[in-house]
Amino acid sequence: MKGQVIKPAYSLLDITRYFLKLGAWGFGGPVALVGYMQRDLVEGKGWLTEEEYKEGLALAQLAPGPLAAQLGIYIGFVHYGLIGATLTGLAFVLPSFIMVVLLGMAYQLYGGLAWMQAVFYGVGAAVIGIIAMSAYKLTIKSISKFELPAMKAKWLLWLFYIAGIVITVITEREEILLFLACGFLYMLIKAPPQWLKKPSVLPAGILISTGFWKYDGKTLQEIGWFFAKAGAFVFGSGLAIVPFLHGGVVKEFGWLNEHQFVDAVAVAMITPGPVVITVGFIGYLVAGFPGACVAALATFLPCYMFTVALAPSFKKIAKNTSIKAFVDGITAAVIGALVGSVIIIGLRSVIDIPTSLIAIATVLALIYIKKLQEPYIIGIAAIIGFLIKTL
Repeated sequence: MKGQVIKPAYSLLDITRYFLKLGAWGFGGPVALVGYMQRDLVEGKGWLTEEEYKEGLALAQLAPGPLAAQLGIYIGFVHYGLIGATLTGLAFVLPSFIMVVLLGMAYQLYGGLAWMQAVFYGVGAAVIGIIAMSAYKLTIKSISKFELPAMKAKWLLWLFYIAGIVITVITEREEILLFLACGFLYMLIKAPPQWLKKPSVLPAGILISTGFWKYDGKTLQEIGWFFAKAGAFVFGSGLAIVPFLHGGVVKEFGWLNEHQFVDAVAVAMITPGPVVITVGFIGYLVAGFPGACVAALATFLPCYMFTVALAPSFKKIAKNTSIKAFVDGITAAVIGALVGSVIIIGLRSVIDIPTSLIAIATVLALIYIKKLQEPYIIGIAAIIGFLIKTL
């Protein structure tokens, strides 16, 4: 097959339309979304081979960026290059971006009303349960199971993981230098690279009342820089961005308070598409529609750039043990930071017996009711919160 140009079984319009639909209806988080792509595009339509899909999934796990969005961009790149990657990426993100902007408008209008506060009273507790469960799943998937032999074998990754938890809880912010240090240290110990002695530089009306166009230039610059950094350090799951966002949005810049931040994470849970789209909601609350656009663009741009830069030579990169070790080290510390964020946010969102029960019930529901998806849990928690606060 090498050297032959094989016409794809689908048009550019077909693949763009598919990702537009997936972005509009794809609930369930990153693992579910990549599962839909495999079911629909490999098994159902036969547009991709199993090998092409697996290569895309490996790249999405290896390079920084939200897993599902990155795989979508790669799939667009496979047969249609740069234009395919661009259109599939935009189509996948656009529906949920529109939804979070509309929700941001509603939140600005009604956020101070008692019924809206009552709804988010229950939702905030459920979100803590969902993130806690996701953090547990990421831990056993990316580091090891909670079994002594497995933990002994990966003791260094567990050390990075615990460091991520402790430092996040103490400092209440993201520590990018810690993540990079863990990555480099694990790489040096496990797979020292050939180029170590010769280092190279790495490539680098209602609208008024909802604050639709309310912003200032300095804030937009801060939003752009901050969200670009966050987007460049998200590995595997969109929820890995939570510690970065919490540290900057709440602690460093003070753009949102603790409850608003938890509400923003909840919005990501109840909308389809990539979880990372919560950045659009946060950007809207901080600087209106321009803030939403800048936050979303800055977050997804690193993911897009990494994918299109690495895709052509990915087979060679995938075999590089040094790069794999670097990513493993960073991932352990980032997941630790996610656990640390759950502790910090949980202490402020789970404030009484009802919220404690909602958070515990959420975790139990996710463990024992396999087909129950996050949006349904959020909906039930919203109703319970509303009833508790209004009756």
